[in-house]
Amino acid sequence: MKESNNKMELLGNAPIPKALMALGIPIMIGMLINALYNLVDAYFVGGLGESQMGAISIVFPLGQVVVGLGLMFGNGAASYLSRLLGRGDKDTANKVASTALYSSVLVGAIIIILATIFLKPILTLLGATDTIMPYALTYARIYVVSCIFNVFNVTMNNIVTSEGAAKTTMCALLLGAILNIALDPIFIYVFEMGVAGAAIATAISQFVSTLVYLTYALRKKSVFTFSVREFVPTKQMMAEILKIGVPTLTFQLLTSLSIALINRAANGYGDAVIAGMGAVTRVASMGTLVVFGFLKGFQPIAGFSYGAKKFDRLQEAIKTSILWSTIFCVIVGLLMAVFSTQIISQFTDGNAEMISVGQKSLIANGFSFMLFGFYTVYSSLFLALGKGTAGFILGACRQGICFVPVILILPVLWGLNGILYAQPIADVISAVITIFMALHLHKELSAEKIISVEQKNF
Repeated sequence: MKESNNKMELLGNAPIPKALMALGIPIMIGMLINALYNLVDAYFVGGLGESQMGAISIVFPLGQVVVGLGLMFGNGAASYLSRLLGRGDKDTANKVASTALYSSVLVGAIIIILATIFLKPILTLLGATDTIMPYALTYARIYVVSCIFNVFNVTMNNIVTSEGAAKTTMCALLLGAILNIALDPIFIYVFEMGVAGAAIATAISQFVSTLVYLTYALRKKSVFTFSVREFVPTKQMMAEILKIGVPTLTFQLLTSLSIALINRAANGYGDAVIAGMGAVTRVASMGTLVVFGFLKGFQPIAGFSYGAKKFDRLQEAIKTSILWSTIFCVIVGLLMAVFSTQIISQFTDGNAEMISVGQKSLIANGFSFMLFGFYTVYSSLFLALGKGTAGFILGACRQGICFVPVILILPVLWGLNGILYAQPIADVISAVITIFMALHLHKELSAEKIISVEQKNF
């Protein structure tokens, strides 16, 4: 009980910098290590050859689609749970947490079975060449099945974060990522299993993260009970979960779509170009995952404050999050641009074409990444406040509404450069749209604050 009270105190009353540090930093560290794993995984697979590196780049968006199901239920529930806890409605919160968890695992299992049955056509659709396909099939058959653990992990990650238990999320992410980094070279090179070894290492690490969350739930450390008896998917509850969850899933699907479109556009230029763009995606994801990790701490504070009608606290959380995330994005963006050649060179044995392609793209992505913190704070904020439609529109901009037309048109007009610079151009357009949506949101919050004050004085 004392631990639960401490979590509620952190969400509702602790100074904003302290609350953001306590909730955001542990998850950020965990996701940083997780992002580092993605880089290390690509590094070890890259040593096998461009076709093998291309294979994991092709399979990556498929895994993101499956994991998106966990995000749909987990992130959708997390936003609702934070607001319920802010209102003090513990009974409903228990039912929401249990329903979200069991729903995600059930739906995830169905999608994984379908993906496994139609694996080869899916990989072809994602841009696999004849030389990449054998490695992609080998990797995907293991990796996709193991994604059931990741669906569970991602759902629990969001639910546990909503109650302020950031350290548990950090431990799960850290343990899984560190184990994966250690197992990769063993399975890939020592056991000479190649890309299959990389997939097995990932499966084992995801399972270990699952054990961390299971231990947390079974030892009753959580505010929530996760009882099967509380699995009650009522129409109202699912509507609340899905109005945030569906936009979140859409973001994930758009991320996968954007990677698939890049791979398909690069298909005609050969395996080296696909591998080079895959390396850029891995490097950029290291920065984006850190920002997402930090904002996982911001979201429950924002949702709780909004539910409790603490508008001044909400505004302070927004300003502090924008400042901190932007400083981080500027530093990382400069590092990506300045050291682009050295970074990309780590993912190949010296393929000049892959290095050239990756270097040009990473410079452009580095400069546009400086806008990512500002954009993502508001993308996360709309969802935290339960404003699903606005959150959907803004979240869909960067890799959907803005990106898809750019990646379809620009390569036709600009050739290979159109592929390299598509994402940075979409980033800039998305940041401009964010400014207008942010101004409108703050007008709404100011109006709600005035109404709240008048009701208290009445």
